[in-house]
Amino acid sequence: MSLVLQPSVFDFFKRLEKNNNRDWFNENKQEFKAIESEVKTFYNTVLNQLNTHDEIDKLKIFRIYRDVRFSKNKLPYKTHFGGLFHRVKPRLRGGYYLHIQPNNESFIATGFWDPAKEDLLRIRKEFEMDDSEIRDIIEEKSFKAVWGEFVGDEVKTAPKGFSKDHKSIDLIRKKQFLFVKKYSDKAVLDAHFLKNISQAFKTIRPYFDYMSDVLTTDLNGVSIIE
Repeated sequence: MSLVLQPSVFDFFKRLEKNNNRDWFNENKQEFKAIESEVKTFYNTVLNQLNTHDEIDKLKIFRIYRDVRFSKNKLPYKTHFGGLFHRVKPRLRGGYYLHIQPNNESFIATGFWDPAKEDLLRIRKEFEMDDSEIRDIIEEKSFKAVWGEFVGDEVKTAPKGFSKDHKSIDLIRKKQFLFVKKYSDKAVLDAHFLKNISQAFKTIRPYFDYMSDVLTTDLNGVSIIE
């Protein structure tokens, strides 16, 4: 696990931020392709590490080109790398994300970004019925030291069909179930960054195991997958 990201990753994006146009990018495309190749190697090494303690069936590294068709921001290029690691579905739920961006904007994220309507209702019903297990997991000292608190969107009071006075309303009102861990530029370029994020991802497993169990069973605990 000695693979180390190079400062050239951040240097390129900092220059791209000041020259986010097609002419400049095309002039420097060869440099970008060399950096991209190194970063893809890093992402694939993270994939290999994840597969030592989880089951990942796909890695998607997002392209640098922005889709500007429906965006007010017409800059053509992203100034970061992003990669999503998909767990084996439908048995395993949740996913891992690695974001590499200069100016101390890098982070890793785990959890559920956009749950399907049915999954969101199932999660909320589980919390309504019994919130003890999820709280034991996310309040556990070593877990919290790595991941902190839930982040993500939530409704203001209570979702339709749920009481705003329920003791678990702080969980029930959530629309996303995410954990995010941020990194400085110095931390990303450190020799221990790969080991650090691999260990952080490993720490999330009790949460993923719990949510996978919830989302593959009904409220009676009967499996809904074949």
